[in-house]
Amino acid sequence: MIVSASYRTDIPAFYGAWFMNRLRAGGCRVANPYGGQDYAVSLRRADVDGFVFWTKNVAPFLAPLAEIHRRGYPFVVQVTVTGYPTALERSVPTAAQSVGHLKALSQTYGRRAVVWRYDPIVATGLTPRDWHVANFATLARALRGAVDEVVISFAQIYRKSARNLTRAADAHGFSWYDPADAEKIALAERMAGIAADNAMRLTICSQPALTVNGMAAARCIDSGRLSDVADRPFAARQKGNRAGCLCSESRDIGAYDTCPMGCVYCYAVAGRDAAQRSHRAHDQDAPLLTRRGRVAAP
Repeated sequence: MIVSASYRTDIPAFYGAWFMNRLRAGGCRVANPYGGQDYAVSLRRADVDGFVFWTKNVAPFLAPLAEIHRRGYPFVVQVTVTGYPTALERSVPTAAQSVGHLKALSQTYGRRAVVWRYDPIVATGLTPRDWHVANFATLARALRGAVDEVVISFAQIYRKSARNLTRAADAHGFSWYDPADAEKIALAERMAGIAADNAMRLTICSQPALTVNGMAAARCIDSGRLSDVADRPFAARQKGNRAGCLCSESRDIGAYDTCPMGCVYCYAVAGRDAAQRSHRAHDQDAPLLTRRGRVAAP
């Protein structure tokens, strides 16, 4: 079994102590996000093929990763580095800090253990197409040799995302819009060339209609990559989370509406205030991350 930690919240940035307590205890409980019963997930070494961690700030998790490695668990860390203005991402590290952390992970655990994410791509007056091209090229050059894959996706504008983007735009004086597919494809073509020039493969997450030459579909939970990290083959069936998703089957142990990072485009948080309350209320010694985190209206 592959364990995902987590596409619902940033466990490495905010819940590392809870995760390590559950790892040492051999398991955790997860609140069903659709209102069903809580369920148990084993974290014993015999039951876990590997972990996939997702984060925008890996710094608080560097020491836990060293212990996880010593305990013999293979892992892949998906690190989002976008370099967006603070009006869009309130509390992420600077791009230079994130690049440094990502390169350190690659040097310590190998290139196959790290994936760079440049997602979601958000079109605003602060981040127009030419800005993305120049910004992506700068980051790609900085990460050349440290990663072999960069995952992109274009922001899906749910109702809560539109509401939060509009509030931020009003507060900070910028505009935003959802580009037409033709504009997204034109940007993806530029990015595919930049990625190739910097010895990395561009992949796109769950948006097959936007795939261009030089790009492949992403497998964010990738049993093949984990097998390379573990240096042993294991099989996991493909079981995507939504249309177009090619992820291997996994168990996610996070919870929605618990990440206080403050990214205004986030699909996993209805509002930052509620996420901050969830974070303050969580018990790092409890089997369950939180009893909040049910799926809110999109």
